Amino acid sequence: MLNILILGGTSEARQLAGELAGKASFKVTLSLAGRTVSPIAQPVQVRIRGFGGVDGLVKYLATQRVDVLVDATHPYAATMAAHAADASASANIPILALRRPPWKANAADRWTEVANVDDAVRALGTAPRRVFLTIGRQEVRPFAAAPQHRYLIRSVDPIQPPLDVPHATYIVARGPFNDADERATITEYRIDRIVAKNSGGSATYGKIAAARALGITVIMLRRPALPAVASVETVQDAAAWLDHALVSDADRGV
Repeated sequence: MLNILILGGTSEARQLAGELAGKASFKVTLSLAGRTVSPIAQPVQVRIRGFGGVDGLVKYLATQRVDVLVDATHPYAATMAAHAADASASANIPILALRRPPWKANAADRWTEVANVDDAVRALGTAPRRVFLTIGRQEVRPFAAAPQHRYLIRSVDPIQPPLDVPHATYIVARGPFNDADERATITEYRIDRIVAKNSGGSATYGKIAAARALGITVIMLRRPALPAVASVETVQDAAAWLDHALVSDADRGV
């Protein structure tokens, strides 16, 4: 039996856990950071809390006798990805990163790419705009430095405390969001700028397609640099990689 720890927080992590849950040859634990108040039910054992840095993760891997570490965290969870890579090296266990590919702009898209949230605030400019923030509740605080804009802020959990600006509307919702609904939301609130992360995948692509159709500029946060570890782009490829790891362990008599 291969003991697998999946560092989750993405739909791919949940899907991979479901793919492995019915296989007697795998013991799977899905670790969530606990940032989401009401996480979706998972098909495997779930651990909710942090590890306390690299040393804490190394200790957990040793005490739980984890055989393989899967980093299926969000593409923007750079700190956790770095901790996972360092911990796997220290514990001398294999690591696999499950990283969905980023979106690619086409000729009809109007993207302004920026390195970080502060640059996104500056990219909005000084003239008042109607801004749709779709970057998650952890990153909205810097936009208080630009109170001249009207903000529509969507997040899985409520923004507490609210953003310190005169005009902000909040939507609490969990994806997926389709193109038609996103176009309706953008039109209803007369949005003229969208701030987004290049998360990849289909669940939140609707706003990108809607912005293209409506001719709206998207201020796109570039992905952070992530550790150079073995990686795949799909749940199916991750499951195949783990099947191969199981066979390799069996061949070695582990």
